[in-house]
Amino acid sequence: MAGTTVEHYNDSISLRVVEALATATDTAAHELEPLYNVVDPEALDQLCKQDTNDGIHVTFEYGDSLVEVRSDGTVSVDGNVHGNG
Repeated sequence: MAGTTVEHYNDSISLRVVEALATATDTAAHELEPLYNVVDPEALDQLCKQDTNDGIHVTFEYGDSLVEVRSDGTVSVDGNVHGNG
């Protein structure tokens, strides 16, 4: 539709994961395979919306990369930290 805008939530952990993967693999974010093929993005976002920081973390493989997401908002790809909420 003409004039329609899409609102992106830049603070979501799932988008930060995509950005970190794009940086780590030197690939444009829109060229990456969808994150939902590997992990549920909504579940990742919920993990970081918790009011408590229980030290929860999720680790998964995306292609040849090992991704770790922590409940404090930290995203690392192959051990390199790409952001902390």
